[in-house]
Amino acid sequence: MYFLTGWPRRLMCPLKSEEKPFHIQPDSHRVFFAVLSQTQISIWYSRPSVLIVSYKESAKAASQFGSYQQAEWRPDSTMIAVATTNGYILLFDVLAAGEDKYLYEPVYPKGSPRVKVTHGYKEEQCAPALSVELKKVMDLQAPITSMQSMQEDLVVATADGLLHLIHWDTVTNGRKDINVCTVPFSVDLQSSRGPSQDFEGVHIRDMEYCITLDGFAVVFDDGRVGFITPISSRFTAEKLRGVWAQDVIDGTCVAVNNKYRLMAFGCASGSVLVYTIDATTGSMQLSHKLELTAKHYPDTWNKTGAVKLMRWSPDCSVTMVTWECGGLSLWSVFGAHLICTLGEDFAYRSDGTKKDPIKISSMSWGAEGYHLWVISSDVSQPLESESENKATMQQSDILQFQFIKSALTVNPCMSNQEQVLLQGEDRLYLTSGDTAQAQSTTTSSAISDHRASKESNPLPNTISISQGLSTLLGHRHWHVVQIHSTYLESNWPIRFAAIDTQGQCVAVAGRFGFAHYSFFTRKWKLFGNITQEQNMVVTGGLVWWNDFIVIACYNLIDQQEELRLYLRSSNLDNAFANITKLYSETLLINVFRDMVILFRADCSICLYSIERKQDSTNPSASIELLQEVSMSRYIPHPALVVSVTLTSVRTETGITLKAPQQACAAESIMLNLAGQLIMMQRDRSGPQVWEKEITVNQKKLLPFCAPVVLAQCVENVWTTCRANKNKRHLLEALWLACGEAGMKVWLPLFPRDNRKPHSFLSRRIMLPFHINIYPLAVLFEDALVLGATNETVLYDGLPWAGVAGAGEPLEALFPFCTVERTSQIYLHHILRQLLVRNLGEQALLLAQSCAGLPYFPHVLELMVHVVLEEEATSREPIPDPLLPTVAKFITEFPLFLQTIVHCARKTEYALWNYLFAAVGNPKDLFEECLIAQDLETAASYLIILQNMEVPAVSRQHATLLFNTALEQGKWDLCRHMIRFLKAIGSGETETPPTTPTTQEPNSTGGFEFFRHRSISFSQSAESLAAWKFSLQKTLSMPSGPSAKRWSKESECAENMYIDMMLWRHARRLLEEVRLKDLGCFSAQLGFELIGWLCKERTRAARVDDFVMALKRLHDDFLWPFPVIPASSINSPFRNSRYRTAVGGRLLKSQSADSLINNEMDTGASNTPRSHSWLDSLNSASREMDTASSHGAHTQEAFLSPLLNKGDDCSIGSATDLTETSSMVDGDWTMVDENFSTLSLTQSELEHISMELANKGPHKSQVQLRYLLHIFTEAGCLEWCVIIGIIMREVSVISQVVSCLQSAEVPVDTVLNIKNGLMAVDAWASTDCLGYKPFLNLIRPQLQKLVEVTQEQVQPEAFQPTSTAKLVEPVCPWPEDSRGEPANLNTSVQSEEGSSASRLEEDIHGEDQEEQPLEEGTFDCALS
Repeated sequence: MYFLTGWPRRLMCPLKSEEKPFHIQPDSHRVFFAVLSQTQISIWYSRPSVLIVSYKESAKAASQFGSYQQAEWRPDSTMIAVATTNGYILLFDVLAAGEDKYLYEPVYPKGSPRVKVTHGYKEEQCAPALSVELKKVMDLQAPITSMQSMQEDLVVATADGLLHLIHWDTVTNGRKDINVCTVPFSVDLQSSRGPSQDFEGVHIRDMEYCITLDGFAVVFDDGRVGFITPISSRFTAEKLRGVWAQDVIDGTCVAVNNKYRLMAFGCASGSVLVYTIDATTGSMQLSHKLELTAKHYPDTWNKTGAVKLMRWSPDCSVTMVTWECGGLSLWSVFGAHLICTLGEDFAYRSDGTKKDPIKISSMSWGAEGYHLWVISSDVSQPLESESENKATMQQSDILQFQFIKSALTVNPCMSNQEQVLLQGEDRLYLTSGDTAQAQSTTTSSAISDHRASKESNPLPNTISISQGLSTLLGHRHWHVVQIHSTYLESNWPIRFAAIDTQGQCVAVAGRFGFAHYSFFTRKWKLFGNITQEQNMVVTGGLVWWNDFIVIACYNLIDQQEELRLYLRSSNLDNAFANITKLYSETLLINVFRDMVILFRADCSICLYSIERKQDSTNPSASIELLQEVSMSRYIPHPALVVSVTLTSVRTETGITLKAPQQACAAESIMLNLAGQLIMMQRDRSGPQVWEKEITVNQKKLLPFCAPVVLAQCVENVWTTCRANKNKRHLLEALWLACGEAGMKVWLPLFPRDNRKPHSFLSRRIMLPFHINIYPLAVLFEDALVLGATNETVLYDGLPWAGVAGAGEPLEALFPFCTVERTSQIYLHHILRQLLVRNLGEQALLLAQSCAGLPYFPHVLELMVHVVLEEEATSREPIPDPLLPTVAKFITEFPLFLQTIVHCARKTEYALWNYLFAAVGNPKDLFEECLIAQDLETAASYLIILQNMEVPAVSRQHATLLFNTALEQGKWDLCRHMIRFLKAIGSGETETPPTTPTTQEPNSTGGFEFFRHRSISFSQSAESLAAWKFSLQKTLSMPSGPSAKRWSKESECAENMYIDMMLWRHARRLLEEVRLKDLGCFSAQLGFELIGWLCKERTRAARVDDFVMALKRLHDDFLWPFPVIPASSINSPFRNSRYRTAVGGRLLKSQSADSLINNEMDTGASNTPRSHSWLDSLNSASREMDTASSHGAHTQEAFLSPLLNKGDDCSIGSATDLTETSSMVDGDWTMVDENFSTLSLTQSELEHISMELANKGPHKSQVQLRYLLHIFTEAGCLEWCVIIGIIMREVSVISQVVSCLQSAEVPVDTVLNIKNGLMAVDAWASTDCLGYKPFLNLIRPQLQKLVEVTQEQVQPEAFQPTSTAKLVEPVCPWPEDSRGEPANLNTSVQSEEGSSASRLEEDIHGEDQEEQPLEEGTFDCALS
C-alpha cells in the first residue's frame, strides 16, 4: 500500500531567532505548508521544498497576543487563521505577487531550446512569490483548544466550552457562539432521551470536520469522544445533536477519514479506536483497533505513551500515528499494519544498542502522499564539525519522509490488479517479468491479436496475461522506470498510473495531460503540442484496453467532460484521439473485456462498448453508450465510492440453464462503497432469449437487480475476465483484501461430474484467511498473492554513526529503506477452510486443478503443518480435530508419503505421536514407500523410525532399504545406509543421518572413477615400472575409508553385518553375469573386489556356461557381435602367420594396468596370494604391459576422431583418459606404420573397416579392460578367458593357457575352461560365424589345453586324496549363516577345515562327469 523509501530529507529552516518550528499545516491542495514558531509564520512550497515567505510578529504584538499555537487554511488557500495562547485569532491574507513572478526561476544558456512556449505557462516547478499580511485580529477571551475549517466558516473551540463559528469573510456575518453543554448528547440519534447531564462543564479538546458525515468528531477534555451533527442545513445550537461512544474515557486526539466515513480516536493507552456511524440508528460503532501487539513489539507495545497525532493520507487509504514517547506507525484503512519505527533497525543500532525514538510535535502528508512532513520536538544541536559562526545561529529542521504507494490506492482498474505497480514521486516500480522470459509464455484467449502499426514491436503478441512463475517469482528486483523529467517538471505530482494487461506499457497522469512508456522501445511518449497537454485534466483515472489508453478527463478550453481513446503506437495528439462528450464529471473508470464502466459525480454508472475499427490506415476505436444505471438511492455521497468494476461473478440465483452463453458476460457490477462491497446482478427473472437469435441492433442489455452487500471492511477487490475450464474455482472467484482481517475469497461451488446440484447447497461461499503480506496483486491461475514489504539497511559507514547524541546524522538515526517484492501461497488456507466446512469434495476438485503447480507439494505440507501445530499444542481438548480429515484428504494424492515425512522432519519430535496417530504407523508408511520404489522417502521414514522405535526395528528396516538400494543401484543412498547402520551399531542414535537428498562431492555415476586413474602412454618404461610397483603395493594394502574399515574395525560386528550384505549382493551380480553393475558397485561403495574374488574363485566366480556369459557381456556393454565380410575369403588376414603377427602388434598397444587408478579402493583381499601360478600370471601381465609403452603419439593422433563413438550408450565417462587402449588402436597403428610398404586392395580396406565396426563404445572398452585386470589379479581365469574372447585378444588366451599348465591350478578349473572354450566354438560354428577367425587363431592354445587335461586327469583318477592339497583353503559364504553377527568373525576360520571333505567330493564328481565330454572335444579339435 504505502512503503518508505530511502532516507528522510532534512529541510533547514533559516529562522533569524532562537525559535523552533513546532506546527505544520498544509492547505487543501497540499501545495503550500504553513510552519509556525512562537512568533513567526512561514509558508513553504511543496516542490521544490523551499521557504517562500515569513511573517514575524513584533515584540509588542507578541506580548499582547502570546505565542502562536496552531494554524488553519481557508479552503481556497487565500487566508490563514492562527490561534495564539492568549485567546486571539489572527487572520492573515496570503497574496500572490503577480502572475509572472516566481522564485528560483531557471536560467538557460543562450541558444538553449528550452524557452517558454506559451504565455503564462510555467515550464519548471518554480515557487510562486507570495506575501503575507495581517488582516484582522479577533479576541475570543478564552484559551483556544482546537480550530477547524468548514466550508465558508472557521469553527473554533475554546476552553470555556464554547464553539465559535467565524465567517472567513468577517465583514458580512461576524460570528456565532454555541455552548457545547446545550447540545443534546445520546447513544444514538433515534433515542428520545434529552441532553446528557454528564456533559456539563466540559470543553472540546480536539475536533475535526467530516464532509461525508456532515459533522464534527470531537474529543472532550475528560477523555470522552463523540460526534456532533446538524439536524438541518443550518449550524445553530438548536439544530445540533450529538452521539457519544460509551466505552471510551481516555481519548486524546481525533482524525477523520472522509472517503471511508471513519473517525479515528487516539487514546491515552496508546491504541487507536476507529469508529463509524451506523446508517440506520446513527450510533457510533467500533470498526476496529489500531494497536501494537506484544508478539511483534515485545519491548515497546505498552510503553508508547498516549497517542499524540494521527494523520490520514490524501487518498484516505492509510493513517500515520505517533505517540508521546515518539515513533511513527503506519496502518491501512482497516487496520493492516505496514510500518513501525519502534522496532528492528529503526530502534537498534548495528551493535545492538537502542536508539531514542524520534519525538514528533507536528506532521502532515504532502501532495498525493509521496511525502510526510515532520517537525520533531527533539532539540537538535549543531554538529561539532560546523564552524563557530554557524553554530551561533540555531538551525531547526523539517524532516521529509519519502513514500511510494500502490497504484490501486487511486486508480483501482483491472489491469493494475495482476501486476504490482508502485508509483513514487518521480518513478514507477513494476514487477513485470523479463521480456525474454515473457516471450516463451503461452498465449491467452483474452488478448486480441492487434499489432501496432507504426511502432516496431520485437515481442510477439503471445504474452500471457498471467505471466509465468519464472518471471514473477524468479527474482526480487523491480523494473524501475524514471518518469520523464520534462513531463514531471510541469505536471507534478503524478496522480494516476496504469499498466496494461501484458505488463509491457505504462501510462501516468499528473496535474495536466498524461504520458506513456513502452518496454518495447524503452521510451516515453509525450504530447507534441504542449497546449493540448495543459488544456486537459485527467479526473477519473486512466486504463488500458488492448493497445489503447482510455482516459476520463476534463477539457479546460471547452469546459467539457470527455472520454478519450489514444492509440499507443500513434503520436500523442488529439488529432489521433477518439473523443466522446460526457455530461457529468467522471470519478472512476474501469474496463471489462470490450466494455468501459464509468462512475460519475451524479452517482450514476455508465456502460460503454469499445470496438476496434480496421478500415482506416491508422487503427481507431469507436465508443457507444450501452446502459446507464442510477445509484443515487444507494450512495449518500459520490466521494465514498472507492472502486467500481464489471465482473462475470454471479450468485446464480434466478439464472436458468437456458442461457449458458452468459457465463462470461458482464453479469454484475461490484462497487466498493466506503469499505462495503456492493454487488448488483443483472435481472434475469424475465423471459430469456438465445443470443444467436438476436441481431446486433436488437441487442438490449438486461437491467440490474437491487444491490446486495457482500462484505464489510473491504480495501481492495480482485477479479478477472479470463476463463479456464481447468481452474474454474480460482478464476471465477472474487478476492477481497480486508485489512487486519486478512483476505477473503468468494468461492464458487460446483457439483461434481456435472451432477445436478443440491437445492440446499449454496452456489458460493465466503472464506476468510490470513496471509503475512499486504496483498497488491492476485495471480489467479497460479494461486499466488503478490505484495511488497519494507526492508531496512543500517548505514554504519560514518565515523560518528555509532555515537549516541543529538549530533547524529539522519543516516545514522534512520536506516535506509528499500522495498522488496514478496509473494505468498494461499491455496492451503482455502483447502483447510473447505475441509472445516465439510466441503471435502470441493476441496478435492480445487486441489486437483492445481496439482500441476510446482509448489503444490509445499501447499500440502503447509496444510498439515499448520493444523498439526495448532491442534498438538492446544491446551484445551479439541472436540472435532481436523488433522485426521486433512490426512485423509492428502491420501488422495501421490505425494502423500513425501508430504507426511517432510512435515514430520520439519516439526519437533514432541508432536510426532499426534501426527502419526492421525496419518498411520510410520512402519506401514515405510513399507508403502518400498512398494512404490520411493527409496529417498523411505530413508526419511527410517529417521522417524530410529527416533520412535527400538534399534532392532530400525536395523531391520534399514537392512531392507539397504538391500533394495543396492538392487536399484542408488549408490548415494547406499553410502548413507552404511553410515546409518554403523551409527545404530555404535550407539550413535543421538545424531541421526541426514536424508539422502543431495549427492556427496565424492559420489560419481557409472565408471567415472577412471577419471583419476588413467596414465599416459608417453611415460617412460622406468616410470611405468615404478608405478606398477606402487600399484602392487596399493592393491595388496587397501587404503581410504574402506581400508580403515577393514583394518581398524574388522572386529566390529556391525561392519561384518554390512560386509555380509555387500558380499551377498556382489555374489548375486556375478551369478547373474552383471559385470557392469559389479564394477559400478565396487567403485561407488569402495568394495574390495579383488580380495573378495580371490575368496570366491572356486565358487561364485566360477563360470558354468561360457556361451551364456559371453552373450550377457555383449548385451551389458553394448558390444556388437562380430561379422565376417563377404570378401574375407580372399583377405590377407586368412594367413595365420600374418594374423598372428598382427595380433602380437595389437597386443603391444594395450595396457590393462593403465586403466587402474592407484586411488581406487579395490585393494587385494586379506587372503595371501601364495600360489606361484598366480604370481606368474601377474608377472606375465606386467611384462606385456611394459613392452606396450612404445608408439603412443601416433595412436593418440589416429584415435581422436573415434572418442565420441557410442558415448551416449554407455554408463560413466572415460573422456579424461589419456590413453586409448583398444584393438582399434592397434589396427590404425599397423596401417600407419606399414602404409608405405603395403599396397592395400579394396577387400583389405573393407576388412579393416569391418574390424572397426565390430568394436563397442570406447567407454565399454575401458571398462572391460579394467575388469580384465581385476579378474587377472584375483586369478579368476574363466572370466579372463571370456573377456579375452569378447575383445578378441589372442594374448589374453595365451597368457591364461600358460598359467593353466601350472600343476597348482585346480583340475576342475582347467577342465571348466577347456569345456567352455569347446562350447563357445560349437556355438560360434552354428550361431556366430564372426567369432570363427578368432577361434581359429587360438586353436593352438586350445590344443595345449586338451593335452594338459589329458595329463592331469589320468593320474588324478587313482589319487583322489591329493587333490585337496592343490586347492587353496577357502571359507564358505559367511553371509549365508544365520548366526549372530557377533560370532561371524570366528565362524570364518572355524569352518575352513570342516568344508575340505565337501570340496573334495565336489571335485571328484566334476571330474567323473567331464570325462565323456573330452572325447567330443578331442574330435572337434582334430577336425
